[in-house]
Amino acid sequence: MLSKIKEIVFSEPSGRIHAFVMVAGSLVMLSIYIYYDILRGGSSISSLIMAVGFALSGLAESLPTEHRQIAGGLRVTAILLLTGLLSLTIFAPDVVLGPS
Repeated sequence: MLSKIKEIVFSEPSGRIHAFVMVAGSLVMLSIYIYYDILRGGSSISSLIMAVGFALSGLAESLPTEHRQIAGGLRVTAILLLTGLLSLTIFAPDVVLGPS
């Protein structure tokens, strides 16, 4: 099981199409953050965290094939960041969603 995870996480970057999709998702999440949180006066930081996670994943996929270790590190960082956001949403929703 551990070797399968290591094989997937530290595999060669998937290419420019996957990178484009992840960076586009990052820009969408960033625009959501700008619109709702800054212009509308919201207090949620979750869309900004998701934008950074998607950007890290897109950067990992856009690297050349010989940079497998760096791409794996970026993927692990993105996974940890998004998992942290998910666990904050479950265990401390007031931090992520704002006070009710």
